[in-house]
Amino acid sequence: MFTGIVEELGEVTAVEKLADASRFSLRGPLVTEGAKHGDSIAVNGVCLTVVEFGGGEFTADVMEETLLRSSLGALEVGSRVNLERPMAVGDRLGGHIVQGHVDGTGTIIDRTPSENWEIVKVALPAHLSRYVVEKGSITVDGVSLTVVEAADDWFTISLIPTTLALTTLGIKQSGDPVNLEVDVIAKYVERLLGPNAKENVK
Repeated sequence: MFTGIVEELGEVTAVEKLADASRFSLRGPLVTEGAKHGDSIAVNGVCLTVVEFGGGEFTADVMEETLLRSSLGALEVGSRVNLERPMAVGDRLGGHIVQGHVDGTGTIIDRTPSENWEIVKVALPAHLSRYVVEKGSITVDGVSLTVVEAADDWFTISLIPTTLALTTLGIKQSGDPVNLEVDVIAKYVERLLGPNAKENVK
């Protein structure tokens, strides 16, 4: 479980392409403090398992399913990534409930800078549109954000200077892909209130 509050801006140091998977090595001195084999670390919002670690770096295997559903397959050596360790029991929930299970990818359409913030417009896949609402929560590349506007095929987010400086959202350009995770509570509510709602509450 994560909160979408990015702890560190990391970097990809190696990419090994396998037959149906990839192995990534990533630099993240903060998130690897006290790391153990099998720990989880969110990379651009994708929950990955630590396979090896040491010297401020860790290695994670990414299976084909994850590569197909996220933008991790586009990462290369030198790519910057958002890193977050799992939430500890008893911690404050600074963002919202994030699982690290990417629902799909969007594409940055436009960026509109202002004096103290920046509005970013993101293309929204049709199958996720119903879960995105104005003033609701969404995770973009692992960053917990509030939706400013929501349309059928796009939404906007407002980024403060801290987010621009400390996450990859400050360097992403129009046309770049981003990982999206919608609010899991909305998906559960939809399931419970769907066609089989009566059966689900028996």
